[in-house]
Amino acid sequence: MRLGSERLGALVRERMRAEPRSRALFAFVSKRGHSMKVLTWDGTGTIVIHKKLDAGRFELPRATGPGEQHVLVSDAIFEVIHKGVAVAPRASRRRTH
Repeated sequence: MRLGSERLGALVRERMRAEPRSRALFAFVSKRGHSMKVLTWDGTGTIVIHKKLDAGRFELPRATGPGEQHVLVSDAIFEVIHKGVAVAPRASRRRTH
């Protein structure tokens, strides 16, 4: 998660085909799921919020279509994701030693 506002904005334009200055919230989660950056625009400048969880992971809903890399979520679902709460229950993983 070393990307700043300019690089995150470029990802929004190139991969999501959206405008970073649209006042929408664009969330980016690290590979391990421990940190999240949210990019938005308030009308006067770009805002980047960086949140790193002490424990747990950010759980994002899966894309529904083949080849899709982004998902649109409601405000309520975004609040749940941003708090680090799992959106859908996960099956427990069996660990072998």
